[in-house]
Amino acid sequence: MNRNDILALLFEMRDEKYAAFQAKLIPTYPSDKIIGVRTPLLRTLAKKLYKNKETEDFLSFLPHEYFEENQLHAFIISLEKDFDKCMTEVEKFLPMTDNWATCDQLSPNIFKKHTDSLLPYIRKWLTSRHTYTVRFAIGMLMRYYLDEKFSNEYPRMVAEISSEEYYINMMRAWYFATALAKQYQSVIPYIEEKRLDLFTHNKAIQKSVESFRITDEQKQYLKTLKRR
Repeated sequence: MNRNDILALLFEMRDEKYAAFQAKLIPTYPSDKIIGVRTPLLRTLAKKLYKNKETEDFLSFLPHEYFEENQLHAFIISLEKDFDKCMTEVEKFLPMTDNWATCDQLSPNIFKKHTDSLLPYIRKWLTSRHTYTVRFAIGMLMRYYLDEKFSNEYPRMVAEISSEEYYINMMRAWYFATALAKQYQSVIPYIEEKRLDLFTHNKAIQKSVESFRITDEQKQYLKTLKRR
């Protein structure tokens, strides 16, 4: 099945009201390039294409024209069971990723079995000049390295990122809010000692206060650490 066949399928599943809704969520994306296909339908199509090995032509067609093509691409890559092959596809796709939603939904299942091999790539991605490559790297640190794989080195890596990009700093804030929920004692000094820029600092506190994963006592304390 080639790219044109897949595109025809996407337009058959179009929901124009949903397209308008999606456009509001992703204001940086051209609204005329959002078809309006719901995520469960895209995931189902990705599984079908991957199972039937009908993805090669589509995956090689980069950059994509439509948002849903990017989403479908991310879902297909996320199904790949071979780490090296998956990483090859991720490295091709990341520089073409052009919005937060696709970035955040690119989540290869195989990565959780290869965290040692993944880490050097994360280090490299964090130095990228491409917004969504950096965002993806932070997301991987948040997903796989805040539990038994945690090291004090990792929040330091995220804290040291210097960027004016909204979508990078929002992910940094999300990382620290999650880290406070999972590694509170190790991470609270970043807030207490004001190691983060003002925006990320206050957003991390906001997200933590809104979370159900930290105690009321911790929330009250975090509120006292807000900066102006």
